Amino acid sequence: MASGARRRITSVFTATPSSTASSPLPPSSSLLDALSAATERARAGTLHAADAHGLFDELFRHPTGVTERAMNSFLAALARAPPSAAYSDGPALAVALFNRMSRVAQKLPTTCTYNILIDCCSRAHIPDLALAFFGRLLRTGLGINIITCTSLLRSLCDANRTNEALDVLLCRMPELGCVPNVISYSVLLKSFCKQKKSHWAVDLLRTMAEKGGVASPDVVSYSTVVDGLFKDGKVAEACGLFHEMVQHGIQPTVATYTSIIHALCKARAMDKAEMFFRQMVAKGVQPNIVTYTNIINAYATHGMMGDAMLMFQEMKRQGVKPNAVTYATLVAAFCRMSRLDDAMDIFSDMTDQGVPPNESAYRCLIQGFCAHGSLVKVKELVSEMISKGLFRNNCFDEAITLFKKLRSTNVKVDIVTLTTVISGMFKARKIEEAKHLFVSIPTYKLVPSIVTYGIMISNFINEGLLEEADDIFSTMDKCDCAPDSILLNQAARLLLEKGEIIRAANCLAKIDEKGFSLEAATIEMLIDLFSREGAWEEHIKLFPAKLQFLVGASQA
Repeated sequence: MASGARRRITSVFTATPSSTASSPLPPSSSLLDALSAATERARAGTLHAADAHGLFDELFRHPTGVTERAMNSFLAALARAPPSAAYSDGPALAVALFNRMSRVAQKLPTTCTYNILIDCCSRAHIPDLALAFFGRLLRTGLGINIITCTSLLRSLCDANRTNEALDVLLCRMPELGCVPNVISYSVLLKSFCKQKKSHWAVDLLRTMAEKGGVASPDVVSYSTVVDGLFKDGKVAEACGLFHEMVQHGIQPTVATYTSIIHALCKARAMDKAEMFFRQMVAKGVQPNIVTYTNIINAYATHGMMGDAMLMFQEMKRQGVKPNAVTYATLVAAFCRMSRLDDAMDIFSDMTDQGVPPNESAYRCLIQGFCAHGSLVKVKELVSEMISKGLFRNNCFDEAITLFKKLRSTNVKVDIVTLTTVISGMFKARKIEEAKHLFVSIPTYKLVPSIVTYGIMISNFINEGLLEEADDIFSTMDKCDCAPDSILLNQAARLLLEKGEIIRAANCLAKIDEKGFSLEAATIEMLIDLFSREGAWEEHIKLFPAKLQFLVGASQA
C-alpha cells in the first residue's frame, strides 16, 4: 500500500482540523497515534469493526510501528467495551483481531495478550474457547500467572461449569505452580452461592481458612457466603458465619450489613434486622440508600408506616438522599392504606427534591385515585406519565383504557391532554394508534393545536412517512392554522438530516415568505450541508435567494 493510502486510513483515527499534509508524522508515530485513538474509541463504543480491521491491515504491514503493550491495551478496551451502535460484541471482535495477529510472525502474543483473550471468552460466554486459549498458552511456554487462571475460573463459572472450575482451582493450578489466592477462591464461592449450593461454599471457605496465606478469607469471601446462606433460607447458619467473621477480626462492610438486613426483612425478622442496623451504625458503618430502602420497604409492607417514616426522616438527616425506589415504596404503601393525601405529600416531596417520579409511583397513585373515583386527578397523572414516556410498551394499552374510561365520564379531556397522549404513543412506537387518535380529535369536539400538528409532522419525518407529513402541512393550510417559525425550522432540520433537500428547501422558502428568522441550529446545519458536495447543488435554485450567502460562508 502506498504511503498516501496509509495516511488516509490512519487519518480516520488521528486527523484533526490542524493537521496538514506538509508535516506528516513518521509512520511508526502515526500508527501508534492511530492505535491510541482507536483504543479511546473502543472504550467509548464508537469504533466500527471495519475501522478496526482496516487499522490492523496497516499494523501488519509495519509490525515495528507499535508496542505489544499498546496492542494489548487496545484488545483490553475491546474486551471491556459494552455493546453499542458501532459494534454489538467487543469481546468477539477482540478475538477475531487476535486470530489475525497470531498469524503474523512479527507480532507474537504475550501472556498478557492471552489473559485478555481468556477474559474476552468469559465476557462472551464461550468457556470452551477460553480453555482452548489456555491450552495454547501452555504450549507456547510463555508461562501463566494468577490473572490467567482466575480469568479461566470466571469463564467456567459463568457457564455454570463450577465442578470443572473447582478441579482447575484445587488440582491444575497447584500442578502448574500457580498458587490460588483469595480472589480465585471467591470466584468459586460466588458461583456456588449463585447455584444454591451454599453448603459447598461453606466447605470451600473452611479450606481457604486452613490454607491461610494468600488464600485467607477476606470480607468479600465471608459476605458472599453469608448472603448465599440467607438466600438458601439458612438464617441461623448465616448469622453464625457472620459472627465467626467478626471474631476473626474481619470488619463487615456496608454491603455485608445490607445483605443481612435485606434477608432478615424478607424473612419478616424485623427485630433482628433493626438490631443489625443499629449495630452497623454503632460500629461507624454508614448505611447507604439500599440499606435504608430495604428497611423502609419492610416496614411499609407490614403496614408499619410510623416506623417507615421515622426511618425515612433519619435517612434524610444522615444526608442520604432518597431515590425514586424509596419514594415509590412509601407512595405505594400509603395508597394501599387509602391514605392518598399522605401519598401525594410524599410524591410532592419527591418532585421538590428533584427526584423524577418513576412508573411505579404514578401507577400506585392512579390506581388509588381510580378506586376513590377521583378521575380528574387520574387524568392529570396519566397525562403527566405519558408525556414523560413512562408507560412501557406492554403497559400502554392500560393508558388507553384509562383515557376511554375518562371519556365515558364527565371529566373534560382537552387538546393538551390528547396531544400528550399522541406524543406518548409515538414514544412507545404506537404509530398507527397515534394516527388514529389524531384523526379522532374532532369526535372530542376539539381541534388540533399547532403543537399537535408539530408533533405529528416531526414524528412522521422521523419515521420516514414523508407524504403523510406533507398531508399534515396541507391540512394546516386548509384549517387556517399556519405553521409557525418553530415548526418550520424544526421540520427543515429534520428533513435535512434525512437528506430530503427539496422538501427542506420548501420549508426554508416558507420561512422566508413569512418573514420568520432562521434559528441558529438551522443555519449551522445549512453551513455544514453547503460545505460538502452533494445533491443540494442540483437544487440550489430552490433555496431562498438570501441563503446564497451561506454557500460562500461555508466554502470560505
